Amino acid sequence: MSYKSNNNVVYSCKYHVIWCPKYRRQVLTGEVAARLKDLIETIAAEHQSEIIELEIMPDHVHLLIEVDPQYGIHRLIKHIKGQTSRDIRKEFPNIKSRLPTLWTNSYFVATVGGAPLAMIKQYIERIRTEIRTHEQDFHP
Repeated sequence: MSYKSNNNVVYSCKYHVIWCPKYRRQVLTGEVAARLKDLIETIAAEHQSEIIELEIMPDHVHLLIEVDPQYGIHRLIKHIKGQTSRDIRKEFPNIKSRLPTLWTNSYFVATVGGAPLAMIKQYIERIRTEIRTHEQDFHP
């Protein structure tokens, strides 16, 4: 197991986080999904957080991430959801007209580590493979 550190803490804090667009609308596709991925990666890097896996589904986001415990997962997710909602709705007016805010107020979070980490990573990778298979079926 590898550890990270800041000035005060040596840590290994990995989280599996899932959140959805308002009304579970399937708006996270194509250019929106690509832009959302870029934004999440940028925000995570700005907060010294390491993305282990990221998968954007049409109606939800899976994120496996390591976060500095002094910053905290709640603050990071609040920042990611706030910034991405503003930016996506600004850049894609069709979404702004359909949704008052991009995200629901809630999200799922679970701590992971050791063997469960490998299982969750495998689960997210399996979802990615299934999506690509379905996309190929629709776009030969």
